[in-house]
Amino acid sequence: MTNSITALFTSPASPFYYRDYRLYWISRFMAVMATMAIVVIIGWQVYDVARSDYGMKPKDAAFQLGLLGLVQFIPLFLLTPVAGWVADRFERRMVACTANMIDMLVALTLAWATWSDTLNLPFLFTLAALHGVARVFVGPAMSTIAPNVVPAEVLPRAIAMGSIAWQSASVIGPAAAGFLYAGTPSSPYWAGAALLVLASFALWFVKPVYPPELKGKAHPVRQMIDGLRYTWNERFLLGAITLDLFAVLLAGATALLPVFARDILMVGPEGLGQLRAAPAVGAAVVAIWLSFRPLKTNVGAKMLWAVVVFGAATIVFGLSKIFLLSIAMLILLGAADMLSVYVRSSLVQLNTPDAMRGRVSSVSGLAISASNELGELQSGIAAALLGPVGAVVFGGAGAIFITGLWARLFPELRNARTFEPHYKDATP
Repeated sequence: MTNSITALFTSPASPFYYRDYRLYWISRFMAVMATMAIVVIIGWQVYDVARSDYGMKPKDAAFQLGLLGLVQFIPLFLLTPVAGWVADRFERRMVACTANMIDMLVALTLAWATWSDTLNLPFLFTLAALHGVARVFVGPAMSTIAPNVVPAEVLPRAIAMGSIAWQSASVIGPAAAGFLYAGTPSSPYWAGAALLVLASFALWFVKPVYPPELKGKAHPVRQMIDGLRYTWNERFLLGAITLDLFAVLLAGATALLPVFARDILMVGPEGLGQLRAAPAVGAAVVAIWLSFRPLKTNVGAKMLWAVVVFGAATIVFGLSKIFLLSIAMLILLGAADMLSVYVRSSLVQLNTPDAMRGRVSSVSGLAISASNELGELQSGIAAALLGPVGAVVFGGAGAIFITGLWARLFPELRNARTFEPHYKDATP
């Protein structure tokens, strides 16, 4: 074990061998921990305010969680083409740092409103939308930095290590936020703001990452459209990106976790933090395993089976009324989702020319955000119609169905044997 840890920093085959990647990893870890803390507390406050201050029934309050997802998705939908073009046009560290600072201001505003007890639903929805604006610019910029600070042959392992940063932060952030909120409700937001400043500080010391010069003198709108067109025409990329969109769109159990924590499992905000962190525990374990033993064969089939397991675990979670069983299923679905994300992210990054990475990453980010935020809307509507348990079970079954359908519609996915680029001669 000691030799393995030493090799992380001394072997050129390890992404941590490269100074800029280490700084990138630290920045990613702190930023994700902050944003996860912010998101989980906003969700809890929306549901709690709806139940306590507005006197809504559980189904109606659950629908407010769906609206919360919608207001975060609208800026993502509107600004994704712009964010991708910005990442392919401007220095990428600067883009990510600026977006982090916007999110820091959101966190400070929420901290003040929580401390002064002036929260209401319109205010929470507005700040959630501004949070969505910040995150839409962070995603494409950050995803294009990693391929530029490590060699191509190290990238799959770098993606796995980056996922460790994401998932471990996703464990610590929500769990810490729940406990901090139980003590002082405004403290998760103060802590989140400080972490976002530190994340930007670490990223600033990465060498400047300039995108390749865009070819021709095309209008920025045309360049944005080119990114969308490129993704649409490459069936391999289209299949990989849309699989996540539709599978997670249906099986987004995390949106209803405040309902399960407050009214079904009855474990309060501390339990909500543990429930929200549980998927990241499973994901972090798989990410660590993949960083030492990256997949090399039958990667497409393994990705598809991982989504099936994700859907099955979602079904069991929805039916469970035992806190430990619910935690176990969330850990399992997080592990399965990590395997799927690892394969899909590696395939997308390695099958995209660097000049297109910002725009393709923005499309991929839109799909992920749509699956998460619109998944919250879908879950809220389904919960209003079917109840929270019925909504989660329906979503898990839908994810399994989508996986089978995508395996037939996109045989390129199930036939992918390795991470080797399928379109080596592709040009922007």
